[in-house]
Amino acid sequence: MVDKDFCLSSYIAFRYIWKNGVDFIEGFQHKNFCPLEDKDRIPVRTSEDIDREIQKQFDELYEKYDNIGILLSGGMDSANLAAYLKPGSHAYTFNSVSGEFNADVERAKVYCKKFNLNHHLIDITMEDYEKYTPIVMHYKFAPVHSIEPQIFKAAELAKKDGVQLMIVGESADLIFGGMDKLITPEWTFDAFAKRYTFLDPYLVLANPVDQSALFEKYRKGDNGIDVLKFMDEVFSIESSSSYLNAFGAAWMPYYDPYAKLVMEEPLDMQRVRNGEPKYLVRGLYAIKYPELEIPFKIPMPRPVDAIFRDWDGPKRDEFRKDIPLDQLTGNQKWQLWCAELFLNSLFG
Repeated sequence: MVDKDFCLSSYIAFRYIWKNGVDFIEGFQHKNFCPLEDKDRIPVRTSEDIDREIQKQFDELYEKYDNIGILLSGGMDSANLAAYLKPGSHAYTFNSVSGEFNADVERAKVYCKKFNLNHHLIDITMEDYEKYTPIVMHYKFAPVHSIEPQIFKAAELAKKDGVQLMIVGESADLIFGGMDKLITPEWTFDAFAKRYTFLDPYLVLANPVDQSALFEKYRKGDNGIDVLKFMDEVFSIESSSSYLNAFGAAWMPYYDPYAKLVMEEPLDMQRVRNGEPKYLVRGLYAIKYPELEIPFKIPMPRPVDAIFRDWDGPKRDEFRKDIPLDQLTGNQKWQLWCAELFLNSLFG
């Protein structure tokens, strides 16, 4: 089914097209990630369980691959996984020429020094977005998340280094109780819908299509919402699809050891609310880096605030002419820029 207005509104609101079988144009079907079911995952109760099960996975991976690399940020998710790599492995950290991610880079350097990894800094510029965004969009048949051109660039560089498999730690947030700002408040239905909408289609599109049906699937009672189920079934697809698509476009295999795990006991929301998001992953970090303070969550750096600071907005008729660009974040401007680029590629 072709519905350009729905697809555009869905991407603007959620950064992906949430309805399967609905596409921008006939014959070009977008691709979404399908997460593992809990029955296919390994239950873990403690940080030591996670350590043991991840080590088993790496032992199996090293039976198949000689050269395994990693996307390494300054946060604890990828830092934990770096500890299982063989000395001399390649680690790739995103950087920005504007320098706003220096703290992330410096922490990643510490991890690489501890485990003797070859550390590569990858600068991301507007030229990179212009070069790589069309590639990942055409592979997905849809506009993309701003991390996808970056991941593609890293994968291309890793191939030149002989890397056969890339490790990522993307799913730790979802499985182990990260995203605490989203999952801990006692949300009303309307408040959560507003909070999770990345950019309101009615604010920026000439023909917006209401997207509330996605939230309605998770309504509880008159004005509640099942946030954890929403995150399991919506956030997981939106987030993981970015990695699936970017690595797929580069023809680079990747693997997320966290994705094979599931918490054996229900998430202790009290611990999360008291400042211990991902407490089991934090415990693993303490095992691997007992000499370091446990870092707070560090999202994958995306230099969109600097790059799109002076961007003057989209020009196509699908967008409103009165968009308040001064009220938008760099990531929101990126979405508009990417959506227009995609529409130009399809419709001229």
